[in-house]
Amino acid sequence: MTLDVIPDAPLPDVLAGPLLRRITPQRLVIWLVGSRRLDMTLMLRPAGYPPRRLTLNADRVRRLPVGRHAWLHLIDVPLATPLPTGALIEYDLMLTDADGTSVGIAVWAPHLLHDGATHPAFVIAERHHRLLHGSCRRPHYDGPDGLVRTDSWLAERREQPDEWPAWLLMTGDQVYADDVAGPMLVAIHSLIGRLGLFDEVLDGATVDTSQALHTSDPRYYRRYVLLPDIESSNDLRDRFFGGARKPVFTSANANNHLMSFAEIIAMYLLVWSPVPWWLIEVSVPVLDDDKRERFDSEKGIIEAFVAGLPAASRAMAHLPSLMIFDDHDVTDDWNLTADWEQTAYGHPFSRRIIGNALLGYLLCQGWGNDPERLSPLVDEAARLLEVAAEAQGWLPSGPLDALIQRLLRFEGWEYQVPGSPPLIVLDTRTRRWRSERSPRRPSGLMDWEALSELQQHIIDAPSVVIVSPAPMFGVKLIEVVQKLFTLAGKPLLVDAENWMAHRGAAKVMLNIFRHSRTPGHYVILSGDVHYSFVYDIRIRQHRKGPQLWQITSSGIKNAFPDTLLDGFDRANRWLYSPRSPLNWFTKRRRMETSPRDPDRAKAGERLWNGAGIGLVDLDEQGCPSDIRQLDARGFDVVFPPPHVRKSL
Repeated sequence: MTLDVIPDAPLPDVLAGPLLRRITPQRLVIWLVGSRRLDMTLMLRPAGYPPRRLTLNADRVRRLPVGRHAWLHLIDVPLATPLPTGALIEYDLMLTDADGTSVGIAVWAPHLLHDGATHPAFVIAERHHRLLHGSCRRPHYDGPDGLVRTDSWLAERREQPDEWPAWLLMTGDQVYADDVAGPMLVAIHSLIGRLGLFDEVLDGATVDTSQALHTSDPRYYRRYVLLPDIESSNDLRDRFFGGARKPVFTSANANNHLMSFAEIIAMYLLVWSPVPWWLIEVSVPVLDDDKRERFDSEKGIIEAFVAGLPAASRAMAHLPSLMIFDDHDVTDDWNLTADWEQTAYGHPFSRRIIGNALLGYLLCQGWGNDPERLSPLVDEAARLLEVAAEAQGWLPSGPLDALIQRLLRFEGWEYQVPGSPPLIVLDTRTRRWRSERSPRRPSGLMDWEALSELQQHIIDAPSVVIVSPAPMFGVKLIEVVQKLFTLAGKPLLVDAENWMAHRGAAKVMLNIFRHSRTPGHYVILSGDVHYSFVYDIRIRQHRKGPQLWQITSSGIKNAFPDTLLDGFDRANRWLYSPRSPLNWFTKRRRMETSPRDPDRAKAGERLWNGAGIGLVDLDEQGCPSDIRQLDARGFDVVFPPPHVRKSL
């Protein structure tokens, strides 16, 4: 690959970040990775206010080693004097060397500055008036990156803080741990060696350690052969790593599935920052002819992805972000059925693979959403990592397995963000309603207890924004196709994950919105499906019932096969038109759904297929006043209300 490679040069102080996370007037939460323990001072320059200087001592930053030359810095700064809202706040992180010399972001990360700027900046919104949202950022999708478009859109409004969004909501599949391009996996292994990321012993695998995993053959495009070669693992291999054909939608590819904790950490660094790419050399491994052709094809796509990383990292250094996992952050079909869970968690190696990805999520995504709630888990992770640092870079197996077990049982990944309107971010992966009819049938996305908690959050609320990684109200025809495969006993072939796939979960969810004490406005932001659409929804037979909007933006760097989606779109409009008798047989018949047609689509088309990121403006009542997709190709796609579109 053509990279600016300087393998023998000293490591830069900062490898990735800063990423702005949960930012409020009273608190700043920032994520950063350094090549060493960093002594830092945070400088704040709010427009129209005196500057502030805050030394980041042990009370304000936690330093967690993840390798000999890699340290997570979890910065959490409470502010006695609140910062202003609606104002541009420039900031700097001054790094102090042993000789007392201090340098700022303009020196150690100039790519994080917009043209003409001397510092990065952020804005704390007074209310949740504008939200960016998207999911599914797949590095080797052959198309542009929605985070790059986000950066250019924001740069055009740098001097207009009232137009900055309150949050960048990343609603799932921020990384693809299960679907990795060959050149990306080579880069991951190169970075592991460059930074000395921690190793681990692998119980139940055909290789004993992660060192062997990173260096043994075969590994590229054939990692499934590293699973235990015993009869009991055949089912696991087929279900968990098989890369089974999915003829209805797409083909899964688990042949380069990430397995070790070091691989997960390296992946986060490589998808969020250009700096690690400047430190490594990505050489072409020995491959069969067909694999070599695939590697060469992926190489150009990854090079284009790397070229956009300065802009993507700049966007995350300017916009406070909130995140929630979906399946690819861990593995495809994660917890899809009770049978899947029993198979995947029943073997020590697959349990370790899932646990390593979840540990990476905790440290790189989850902590920044809700530091207090996740503090006990981070404390335990810190103890584990400190022991590894003292043990020549080896994670102790017993404590690692104990932490993974705790992560797998943890109930608390969901979170709420106060504001106007409040944000409620749902965990639809780990608190599932398992089917009582068959362990092979899809589980409900949330169990009864989790749905009851959701109801308590929204009851009597005048307006709420709900983040559900999978759409609560999806495309009926696609849901029917998934239902048919489920009835045939093959839910894994079509990712049969939707809110309507489980009778109990669907009924409770719909009853929540039909409840007499939910009379407000509810905006549901989703991703997952690799296309974008908008529905206006009202409850039939309730004159003063709630108004709902299902707004789906997907993917940031992914898309659905064009021809297939066009066919589904046309067939869905014909089969499920308002006059179609099929509407009577759906679980949503007590709700009236009005799809919005994207303004750039052909007449009648309702699904927009293109990488990008969603933008939603909310009025004082929490109702959407403008819904659009910032297409990564450089234009906007507007979803006007149904009555407006008909008059155009």
